[in-house]
Amino acid sequence: MSTTTVQKTKPIFVKVNELQPGKSGYNLTVKVVESNLVTPAIRKIGSLTRPFRTPRIAECLIGDDTGCIIFTARNDQVDVMKTGATVTLRNAKIDMFKDTMRMAVDKWGLIQVTDPVSFEVNRQNNLSLVEYELVIVPVQ
Repeated sequence: MSTTTVQKTKPIFVKVNELQPGKSGYNLTVKVVESNLVTPAIRKIGSLTRPFRTPRIAECLIGDDTGCIIFTARNDQVDVMKTGATVTLRNAKIDMFKDTMRMAVDKWGLIQVTDPVSFEVNRQNNLSLVEYELVIVPVQ
């Protein structure tokens, strides 16, 4: 029986201005500029009256010295993504919401509070304000 050793590779960190629609696997260190709890819409599921857990959701403006983007924090992530915190996001992804980019970290990613950084967040370059249009290219 042979044993193989797996070499761990160091994560590659990117800046906010490098984010692209529909991509994933991003690692970055950002500041939380603001965090606002969102009241989820109440969904009626037929005639079921069973109680179900309402998810906690917060929309957070996060960024670095190159730009900012809205991050959607869910459940336990809401407690970590507090205004003024500096966090490292691992394996983050870009979701599209109403034709705009939103960042999220799912169960395959990680959010860690880290030491404060010295940069000021560039609020002039808000990637969540850019509207994208899906263009279907016909196959020839």
